[in-house]
Amino acid sequence: MAIPAFVAAWFLPFVLPICIYVAFTDMREMKIKNHAVTALVLVYIVVGLFVLPPWSTGLIGGQIGPLDIALPIYVWQFLHIFIVLLAGIILNAAGAMGAGDAKFLAAAAPFIWFADMILLMAILMACTLGAVATHRLAKHTRLRTIAPHWESWDKGKKFPMGLALSGSLAMYLILGTVLGS
Repeated sequence: MAIPAFVAAWFLPFVLPICIYVAFTDMREMKIKNHAVTALVLVYIVVGLFVLPPWSTGLIGGQIGPLDIALPIYVWQFLHIFIVLLAGIILNAAGAMGAGDAKFLAAAAPFIWFADMILLMAILMACTLGAVATHRLAKHTRLRTIAPHWESWDKGKKFPMGLALSGSLAMYLILGTVLGS
């Protein structure tokens, strides 16, 4: 994995409770709360300054359109928010994704190293399959009596993707802690 193990290890204890909260509220209310998304961005801003200090890491060259730009890794990772948010807005306008899912993906984007994108897609697919199977199984068994008033039980084909998205981010950081560079 491209993400450094110490970076994943520092982010994990702050991100994991937010991921659990997002999964819970999305199943309960079919909404990803704005304060959870804001907290995720703040975790990157604050913890990232200590883990990936822009003043002590070298500059990494890259391109934005025709421009060659050299920026610290902290800034490159932060720019992922805007790129993913733009894609999420377009997908939301097309009806392919909920607004909360788009916001969560944008907030989670700086935690993901671009070189790990293929691995992340595999994690996302596995988490989505597992989340859908678990949610549907619980919906049709006595487990539903634990939380009978959750909105996600009665939404038909709609599914609380926050369960799969937050699980994917958590799994990525857990694997990064163990297998990171």
